[in-house]
Amino acid sequence: MANPRKPRRLDHLVLPVPELDLCRTRHEELGFRVAPDARHPFGTENACVFFEDGTYLEPLAIAVREECEAAAREGNVFVARDQAYRFRRGENGFSALVTSSPDARADHARFIADGISAGDMLEFSRPMKQPDGSETAASFRLAFAADLRSPDFFGFSVERIAMPAADRSALTAHENGVTGISEIVLSETNPTDFQYFIQELADNREVEAHSFGMEIALDGAVINVMTPEGLKAFFGIEAKCHGRGLKARGIVYRVRDLAATEHVLTAKGIAASHQGNRLVVLPEPGQGAFYAFEERK
Repeated sequence: MANPRKPRRLDHLVLPVPELDLCRTRHEELGFRVAPDARHPFGTENACVFFEDGTYLEPLAIAVREECEAAAREGNVFVARDQAYRFRRGENGFSALVTSSPDARADHARFIADGISAGDMLEFSRPMKQPDGSETAASFRLAFAADLRSPDFFGFSVERIAMPAADRSALTAHENGVTGISEIVLSETNPTDFQYFIQELADNREVEAHSFGMEIALDGAVINVMTPEGLKAFFGIEAKCHGRGLKARGIVYRVRDLAATEHVLTAKGIAASHQGNRLVVLPEPGQGAFYAFEERK
């Protein structure tokens, strides 16, 4: 019988930052257009970077620490995992991969059955500011997945219960030419130890092994779990793996014209190195992962 599962679509990536102003400045220096700040009802805030392919970055900061701590005590997995990440890894990083979902309740049940549920579901609404300055309400339902052997990375699926139509074309026109995300790069000493978890998070049983780890496809992007040697060989990244477990390291972006992207980065004083057919920018305050740019039509 054919496998009925279909790889999930990448929705967004969560990147803890110490403060949104620092993140905004750094990403604008990199040639990204950053959306207005937005608040969650549990003490966190974000300033997202949206792309043409429907994916986005969610730089996440703490707006009101007391609200975050109260939410974590009440079982809010999103906030509790963010607090744990900041305690272990610092205020500048890359903590979670999020897939889109037509039914987060079904995902939650599947995560429980698979032994990878990270805790209770989360349902919330928040105001959403439109490009014209008006505000509407958006509602979400989240189901969380984690591996206890890997405290520095988790995933969740998000179902949009109510999402007002919005024209984001102005927010997806980036000076650096980025149109979307093609690859999410994780590291682990022995990547296949986490094959099952990544397969269930991606909802895809197919695995492509390579000499430095494994790739598991999402719809429109790839999760690449690499050894430290692979990070060095492919991206020029020196990864310090002091302990076992998955760590989110980098994001590979699609651009239409790599030479044009390099011109923008150079003009803005951003140091980038050529690694094969990619340009790689190392992490900096406000940018907790390495960013790689590759030309794809």
